[in-house]
Amino acid sequence: MIKVNFQFLFPDQKRRWSGIFLVLFGLSAMANAQSIGYYPWNGLLSVSTNPVKPVWLDVRLQTNTLFGSLSTEILPMVNLSRKENYQVYLGGGIRFNFIGVLANQTNNIVEGYSLNIGTRVAPFKSVPNVRIAFELAPYVVRKFDSGVLKSNLGVVYTFGRKE
Repeated sequence: MIKVNFQFLFPDQKRRWSGIFLVLFGLSAMANAQSIGYYPWNGLLSVSTNPVKPVWLDVRLQTNTLFGSLSTEILPMVNLSRKENYQVYLGGGIRFNFIGVLANQTNNIVEGYSLNIGTRVAPFKSVPNVRIAFELAPYVVRKFDSGVLKSNLGVVYTFGRKE
């Protein structure tokens, strides 16, 4: 039997991913998370309070960067329309980089601001808690001197149907 020690190959990776998992688990427990989502093309992991309520909070963690430049977005959202199999929402948010400041990669905690408008659609009747999310999100950097129109496409799972 051959035993491979990945900790030797990637000594800090295992510790970093364990730390990220523990932070996300703690955030979801503190926020009483009611949904989680993943936007694979943008590398975003999302943890939300109850998205079926009129007002809810979404916290996103960027997962496709080095640990030192990990960005976090906090987005309060408002449901504009909500039916059994879809919802349309609008929100604005602030993007932070706490780790970048701690790692001396930047002096600014706030990176920028976004305005998100999106929809979550439940296309599968057999699993109504699985939703496809699509957003358009104009984003500007903190000094308002440049920006970009972002789009997010991902999968969201909502835990239960609490009103």
